[in-house]
Order: sequence, then structure tokens, then C-alpha cells
Amino acid sequence: MDKNELENTQGGINPVDTAGSSQDVYFTNVEPQVQRLHTESSTPSASATKKRVPSKKKNQGIKETYIFFIVVIIVSMVLSIYAVLCLNDVLAITKNNSTVTVNVEENIDNIDDAVDLLSDNGLIKCKNFCKLFAKFRESQVGPQYRNGYYNEEFTYEAGVYYLTGKMGLEGMLQTLQGDSATAETVTLTFPEGYTVPDIVDKLSENEVCDKAALLSVIQSTEFSYSLVSNLTSKEEVPYRLEGYLFPDTYDFYIGESASSVVRKFLSNGDTKITEKYRKRAEELGYSMNDIIIIASIIQCEAGTEEQMKTISSVIHNRLSDQANFPLLGVDSTADYITNEVGPSLSSTSAHTADYYMNFYNTTGSATQVGLPPSPICNPGIAAIKAALYPENTDYYYFFHDTKGNMYTAKTYSEFKDKINTYAPYLYY
Repeated sequence: MDKNELENTQGGINPVDTAGSSQDVYFTNVEPQVQRLHTESSTPSASATKKRVPSKKKNQGIKETYIFFIVVIIVSMVLSIYAVLCLNDVLAITKNNSTVTVNVEENIDNIDDAVDLLSDNGLIKCKNFCKLFAKFRESQVGPQYRNGYYNEEFTYEAGVYYLTGKMGLEGMLQTLQGDSATAETVTLTFPEGYTVPDIVDKLSENEVCDKAALLSVIQSTEFSYSLVSNLTSKEEVPYRLEGYLFPDTYDFYIGESASSVVRKFLSNGDTKITEKYRKRAEELGYSMNDIIIIASIIQCEAGTEEQMKTISSVIHNRLSDQANFPLLGVDSTADYITNEVGPSLSSTSAHTADYYMNFYNTTGSATQVGLPPSPICNPGIAAIKAALYPENTDYYYFFHDTKGNMYTAKTYSEFKDKINTYAPYLYY
């Protein structure tokens, strides 16, 4: 081995036959690295694989964000619409003036039921919010002075009300409590002997309240006053509260509710007809309603207050002897139908004047025995006293001449003789 060969052997280089080759030289300690490079370039690294996972999570997060904002927007829109509806119920911003007739059949003593009533009649949409608002308002306002007294219990009175959404929640609730529509007042006097049609017309003409509402309250609304608490509507009675709208002078608000107006009449009468009078009716064997009927006839028949007790005695004498005097024999009962009820009837009325005449005609060939089924006017206290304390007589007949003078008789023959003498123009 020569010197060069010895050097190559000692340098760790293996002799390679390069004949016929491209003269490339390979090193044994380099080849594994080349292979690893090829392997690494053909197979994705772990770090490269890990970088794709966050990309999917990012897309998912974007979608969830979009969904969140869409939900927030929808919820916000719903809440905004609800808020607008709530404010509209309270403030009546876009409400219309369409009138809704609300019939409160009996007193309501709490806000929840009052708001439910408004909701049932389509006057509000967000009743739960309205209940909360009304209760808060009540807690802040406290007792309110209305129609001459403090309404500390916030009672919503029975009656018929004409409400519009334009009044707003508070306005509608105040109306149900009997509040006036305006602060303007009017003083009206109703004389003794006025009938329900007379009273209703006068109130309507002076813009106190609506005629239809008044008639509806008179016919159907229940009141707690003892005189009328047991009165019910009857087919043969044109006006249920006829006789109980006590004649007097009253102050009313313009636009006052019909139930509030009627309560003023009834409350006055309930006070004026004392317990003493009611006990006296029992002593006579009559109900207080019978006494009011008798008083209404006395009111219509008497020319003066002095004549009332004498006329009362004739009525009481006939009622006590129905075997001989089944008919009351007074013209005023039939005149009530002819002059008062008949002209007030409309085409939609339940009955005709002829129908009512069957129950109110008490003369001639009438079939109505004793008293008619209801009072024929609203009598004053003098007539009521006369009905309770009649003069002690044995008269069964009476009549008036054209000057208002009254004549009485015990028998029919005496009655006819006096007519021929003092009023020959009368036909009996």
C-alpha cells in the first residue's frame, strides 16, 4: 500500500469505483438526513395540522356571534313594540274615538277586575302592564274628591258607560269611578210629578249625559240603596226606577256618567224616606213600593197639597174593599201610558203603548185590579206623607171641575149627582 492509499484509509473514506458513473460522491453520514427531508416534505407536520383546527373554531364563533346579535335585535324589536303598545294604552297616542258601551253589572272593588273589563271590551291591549301602572298610580294619588265625596276605596260603580280608547287608561278608570268628564257644572230642578221620560229628556238636553245610557242604567243597573235594592225589571213596567228619582234641585257635571247621575236621585230619596216612613208602611200592611205607587197617583191627581190626604183616603178605602171596588177608578194611570210612555217609545221598544195599557188602565172595563204595577211619576215628600197618613173618611169617589175644585162622594149615585151639578161636561 502506497502512501496515498494509506492516507485515504486513515481518513475514513471508502474507495468507490466511479467508473461508468457520473462521478457523484455519496457520504454515508449524509444520506439519512436527505431521506428525512424527503419524508418531512411529503408528510404534514404536527404543527401544520394544529393550525387548521383554530380556523374551524373561528368560523363557528362568527356564526354564533351573528345568531346572538339577530336574537338581540328580534328581542329588542318585540320589547319595543310591547313598550309602544303599553304607552299607547296609557297615553292613548294613536287610539281612535270609537265609542264602546261597557255595561258594569255590579260594583267592582279592585283594579285588576276593572282593567280586565277594559281588556275584554277591546279598549286596551297590555292589561298586565296597565294593572301595574294603575296600582302604582293609585298608590301615588290616594283618595280622590269626586262628585261631592271622597272615594277612598276606588270603587268602580255599576252602570252603563260610554268609553273610548282616546280617554287613555286613567281616563277610563276615572269614568268607571264616577268622575265627571269636565269641570263644568249645571244646576237643574226636577219638580214633583216628573216622569222618567221628563227627567231623561231634561238631562240630555242640558248635556249632562246620554239619553240611551240613562235609560239603560234605569232599566238594568243594580243599586245598593234599600228602596230599590229589590226592584227588578218587569215586562209590564216601562221604567224600572219610575217613582224613585226623587224630585229636587241637583248639581251635575257636564258629561257625567249615567250611573253617577241616577245615584244622586236615589241617594237623595233614600235619605228623605226615613225609617219612620218605612215602619208606617208596614203598619198599614203595604210595602214601601206600594206606598210610592199610591203617592205617585196622589201626586198626579191632586190639584193642591191640601187635597192630597183626601185623595189618599179614597185610594186606601177602595184598596181595602176590592170585593166592591176591584178597580181603582183613576184616570191618571192610563194617562201615564198615553201621554208619557207612548210618545217615548221607539220602533225598537219591546212593547207598544197598547200592551202597557192592559196593566195601567184602572177605569171602565179595565182588568187591572188594585194598584198598577209601578209608580206613574216621581212623587214628592208631601205626596208620600199623604199616602202614609191618609185622611180618615168614608169617601170612595172624587173628581175636579175645570177650576181645580175637588168634590167627593160616598156612593156612586151621590157621585153622579155632584157631577151633574158641578161638572156636567164630565162623562162617567
